[in-house]
Amino acid sequence: MADNPLMKDGLGEVAVERIINGLLSAGASFSPASFRKDAHSSLHQLELKDRVRHLILVMARHLPESFPETAQILGRIRDHWGETDPSDKLCYFAAWPIINYVAEYGLNHPEISLDLLRYLTPLYTGEFAIRPFIETHREQTYQQLLVWCMDSNEHVRRLASEGCRPRLPWGKRLPSYITDPTEVITLLENLRDDPSDYVRRSVANNLNDISKDHPEVIIETCRSWLADAVPERKWIIKHATRTLVKAGHPEVFPLLGYTQDPKLKVTPPTLHPTTIHLGTPLQISTQITSTSKKTQHIVIDYAIHFMKANGRTTPKVFKWKNLTLKPQQTFILTKKHPLKAINTRRYYPGNQQVEIIVNGKTTTSAEFQLITP
Repeated sequence: MADNPLMKDGLGEVAVERIINGLLSAGASFSPASFRKDAHSSLHQLELKDRVRHLILVMARHLPESFPETAQILGRIRDHWGETDPSDKLCYFAAWPIINYVAEYGLNHPEISLDLLRYLTPLYTGEFAIRPFIETHREQTYQQLLVWCMDSNEHVRRLASEGCRPRLPWGKRLPSYITDPTEVITLLENLRDDPSDYVRRSVANNLNDISKDHPEVIIETCRSWLADAVPERKWIIKHATRTLVKAGHPEVFPLLGYTQDPKLKVTPPTLHPTTIHLGTPLQISTQITSTSKKTQHIVIDYAIHFMKANGRTTPKVFKWKNLTLKPQQTFILTKKHPLKAINTRRYYPGNQQVEIIVNGKTTTSAEFQLITP
């Protein structure tokens, strides 16, 4: 594999050989040469997710047409999968088509398929494969997710959380849970004090998904979770509310222990240079002084209003610093923000604006002129 492999390289020739060997060792009967030929027929022309779909179709051509028969083979494959190299994060992708095969061909056999996903998920993750079952067999799958919350295997417990994330990256959205996340939150209650950081991180990400559609629900959930919260649960709450913090939702700041309506004097940001060529970093400085007689806890962010093609500006918020200010204390902040060409943003010339945001509220701003090639 190349020194800087692309993600799709995780489903290349090495992965095909691993799939072939795993299936044959688990009891499948097919010609490895024929499987290999079919797999390589168009593999290198495809991107990552298309490679997953392609290899699923190849498996379907070489495995028994009866899903229960194929499930017996897949139900042994973990015992023949071999060791993985923890330093090679892409090696786990070889199991992706095997797991997603269950969603593609086992949807009409939920009892067999759900047990199979529990067995297979430690190989990679069943978070994508479980979603069609949530949509098609909602109650049966949900009851299974509740059981999995108590499983001894952390990969299975994580599947219970990650699989029902309403807006899972790379995964199909779950409209019913976007509309009403009540069942999801009930499920996450069982995992909020999970001993595994791997599981707790999934819980936080799930709650953060929900916050994009139901901020008040997440505020209330996190407020109730704060009672007798251990440090690990407090971390979940902080991570789960990161989108609300970024959006400046007023109720989230006191929830996280920050001062509500802080009393401050914030100077307009000093920008250097005020006329800047793309590729040069922008230095941002501001001075914050407490005007309160009490200690205050604040979150300082900044937003840059970037010029768009239509001549309007759109803000992008960036994290800066969390501060504890003693009475009358002054703090000077300085930040260098890179302004360089990147794939995810196109820059347009003209006036751009920098805002200083404290506890989600804009306090003051200044402008700079951006010159692009």
